[in-house]
Amino acid sequence: MSAADKTLFLCTCNGTMPLDRDAIAQGLGVAAPPLHAVMCQKELDRFANGAAGDVVVACTQEERLFTQIAEAGGKAQSIRFVNIRESAGWSAEARQATPKIVALLEAAMLPDPDPVPRVVYKSEGQLLIVGELEAALRWADALQQTLSVTVLSTGSSHGTTLPGDRAFPVYSGRLDRLDGWLGAFDAGWSQANPIDLDACTRCNACVGACPEQAISFNFQVDLDRCKDHRACVAACDVAGAIDFDRRDTARHGRFDLVLDLRGERWFRQHQPPQGYFAPGPDPLEQARIAAELALATGEFEKPKFFAYKASICAHGRSQKRGCTQCIDVCSTLAIRSDGDHVAVEPQLCMGCGACATVCPSGAMSYAYPSAADLGARMRTMLQAYHRAGGRDACLLLHAADGKPALEVLARRGRGLPARVIPVEIEHVASVGIDLWLAALAWGASQVGVLVTGSEAPQYREALAFQMTIAQQIAQTLGYQGEHFRLVAAEAQGDRASAGGSLEAAVWDWPAALAPRVAATFAATGEKRRSLALAFDHLALHAPVPQTTIALPVGAPFGTIEVDRDACTMCLACVGSCPERALLDHPEAPQLRLIESNCVQCGLCAVTCPENAIRLVPRLELTPEARAPRIINEAAVHACISCGTPMGTQKMMLAMTERLRHHPMFAGEAQLRRLQMCGDCRVIDLANHERSVDVRDL
Repeated sequence: MSAADKTLFLCTCNGTMPLDRDAIAQGLGVAAPPLHAVMCQKELDRFANGAAGDVVVACTQEERLFTQIAEAGGKAQSIRFVNIRESAGWSAEARQATPKIVALLEAAMLPDPDPVPRVVYKSEGQLLIVGELEAALRWADALQQTLSVTVLSTGSSHGTTLPGDRAFPVYSGRLDRLDGWLGAFDAGWSQANPIDLDACTRCNACVGACPEQAISFNFQVDLDRCKDHRACVAACDVAGAIDFDRRDTARHGRFDLVLDLRGERWFRQHQPPQGYFAPGPDPLEQARIAAELALATGEFEKPKFFAYKASICAHGRSQKRGCTQCIDVCSTLAIRSDGDHVAVEPQLCMGCGACATVCPSGAMSYAYPSAADLGARMRTMLQAYHRAGGRDACLLLHAADGKPALEVLARRGRGLPARVIPVEIEHVASVGIDLWLAALAWGASQVGVLVTGSEAPQYREALAFQMTIAQQIAQTLGYQGEHFRLVAAEAQGDRASAGGSLEAAVWDWPAALAPRVAATFAATGEKRRSLALAFDHLALHAPVPQTTIALPVGAPFGTIEVDRDACTMCLACVGSCPERALLDHPEAPQLRLIESNCVQCGLCAVTCPENAIRLVPRLELTPEARAPRIINEAAVHACISCGTPMGTQKMMLAMTERLRHHPMFAGEAQLRRLQMCGDCRVIDLANHERSVDVRDL
């Protein structure tokens, strides 16, 4: 649906934004809409009367209020909100920001991405609290009215008294195992104390019987004070809860939620599973988590953020290991090796998209939104920006945690420059080199990625490396300036300082050279295809035309070099290549390469029995890169008896030399048979048997 079919509401926010409604309307190709000053206050009735059809409101502050009024009116079919105040109107360059406002509004009018499968969690409120007994009991008592609580006391609990009523199970021991996610945690622990709290009746008999007073009302033996009199064992003879020689110490349970109060959390990865909470010793954080836990029952769902195409995955072939980038970058440990491919646990995936960003082949892709959907939004914004007269556009990609810094910059600083267009995405790690270079081809001067410090460290490293590759490509083609940058605005600490660091980064970033003609191609769901379209356009309009660009080691583009002296043309590399970059020839002993298909996974190199293959990272921009070219060939070995082709001369020579000293091939006759085809070998064996004299046997 076009912009002309929308009902647009603009407001100057009490005159703080110098909006040019006529220029905005012209840029959108619509009739000039009414311009409000205080639409959320005195002019609210004008909104209520005009909210009909598909509504677009250029305000996010009063999203809740406007939504309620539109729903109450019953005339609005849909309503969308876009922030032009902090993004454009509150800026030292607000009067030059009309093209950016047009771009933001145009993008807001795009249809929603197609739905994707959902990942479902089910929680019945079974909560395991792990930690020191005193703190664990305190929170167990607070949460037992809404959740089914179990306590696992770890470490010393001296001085703590167990409650007289058994309102919830209490265990003691050492946590040995914990895995799973919301609704499906498996926990295992070892009973470390002679007194099993699950069997203990809390009758106090052991407390009175112990001559060293090594047992208090926590009903655990202080082994440092115990002198092995075993009076407590005799006192507990009927219940049998005390056993100093216990062997069956393993315990386990299944839980929906875990509250870990220990100083060192169990899950060490940057992003622990949903349903696991480790607030640390801070009482305020513990209280916040407790309030969240109280609501964590029922059924929950999230998008399945990833899609995986195993057929082009370069992880492995025939138990040889190739690419592991998705496994290495995942901050939730959701991805693991699964034979020649990888397996992703959807319940552990948190939707960062870093796996798709680093995947060289596109086997792993981001599904919500897809690269095609996000690419359409970016291209639409750039086209609208240029159509409205904007120049030197810089797309600033940010996630939800980057919005506070943008707000601080708008309220306390100079705001964003008129040429910097903020683009909110699901996660900053979900967008990589394919869409960055596509944006450059679509006419963007630069692409910045706003990082706040909340990201996993490996995400920054991966993004920085991909930016190095993209920058090297652009720079070599003559597009001068810095096109790609990680823009730091730390989310923690003082908001004003976050805005300040962001302000310096965006205002002191000079515009870089973009192509003189903007591309019109659409991003596709195939990563390598989108990259090829971007490469073609950038090369076509390059100020400094190139055919080959050298790239750093680890880049996902390149060729391979074959040591022709070592290569025996066994073609094991062809069978190992998951991208069909390496090919044989049906009629000749040739090894061929389609360079544009090569992702530099290294499977061919690790598979080669002769160690004859070397990876060479580079970007070949000629048409020949997409066609098979011969990288090695060999003379044909023909059967020495009938002349039938049966391999290469080099392979036959290597095999003969290796088997020359084997007992089964001693003698020239046996070695000659190796050089025969199967039929001739049988004939030669038969003739040899007939020629043998019986007296020689």
